[in-house]
Amino acid sequence: MITTTALGPVTTVDAGPLTVGYVDAGDPTGSPVVLLHGYPYDVHSYAGVVPLLAAEGLRVVVPYLRGHGPTTFRDPGTVRSGQQGALGADLLALLDALGLDSPVLAGYDWGGRAACVVAALWPERVRGLVSVNGYLVQDVAASRTPIRPDLEAGFWYFWYFSTERGRRGLAQNRAEIARVIWARNSPERSFTDAELARTAAAFDNPDHVDVVIHSYRHRLGLAPGDPAYEDVERRLAALPRIDVPTITLDGLADGNFPATDGSPTARFFGGPREHRQVPHAGHDLPAEAPAAFAQAVLDLVRRPAGG
Repeated sequence: MITTTALGPVTTVDAGPLTVGYVDAGDPTGSPVVLLHGYPYDVHSYAGVVPLLAAEGLRVVVPYLRGHGPTTFRDPGTVRSGQQGALGADLLALLDALGLDSPVLAGYDWGGRAACVVAALWPERVRGLVSVNGYLVQDVAASRTPIRPDLEAGFWYFWYFSTERGRRGLAQNRAEIARVIWARNSPERSFTDAELARTAAAFDNPDHVDVVIHSYRHRLGLAPGDPAYEDVERRLAALPRIDVPTITLDGLADGNFPATDGSPTARFFGGPREHRQVPHAGHDLPAEAPAAFAQAVLDLVRRPAGG
């Protein structure tokens, strides 16, 4: 069991179907911020961000997503889903469990998706949104539409995880698969074996394989969703607009998601939205450009209400 991290000690709280492990740093009375990691990563993506935000007097909460680290299911009978509706519902339940009032939500990859889901469906609960790669609500209905071959190649693990061979491979090679994805996602990033091992400890979770496999199969329309999230998924299928103040970020060295000027997803944002490009940053943007990520969060925290 992971009890401490480079960000600080790990606390747990029951939230919805989960017992969530999380780091709670900074001023407990400060404006709240929730930072959300992706796959195959963990809370250490924010090792450089948390001190910057805590130094500004914020309360910084960094949870482990379902299937990662000390976050576990409370009921052995609960479906080990990794679908976007589950990730969003998990985040909403965590806000309730911790009594967080209008936090800024910030994330990338799976975590950015969870933040986008909550911002889109429950905007009254959110002060602002930082999302790497823009609008991350998945269009599952369009998942069978091919994309450019060079981009398809970067998603090799989507197809690998769609097979039983891929399930067995993930069970046997969790860290090794992460190493390949990290290198592809962030071609300008240098990471050590120790850094990878530190994060890979979060994959030693009894539900990790089931959650990851379901996430990728569901988004491709290859696995049914958990009925518990049927209504949430129905609402997400309409690709709801995000109306909360938002800053979107693109890393200029993201190996899988080429940077844009923000226009391809502009129609999905109805509120104030600013798009920024971050030089030399790859897909794990908060780890690779912590100052730029922290600044986006701070700019939303400091934004005048209604301004």
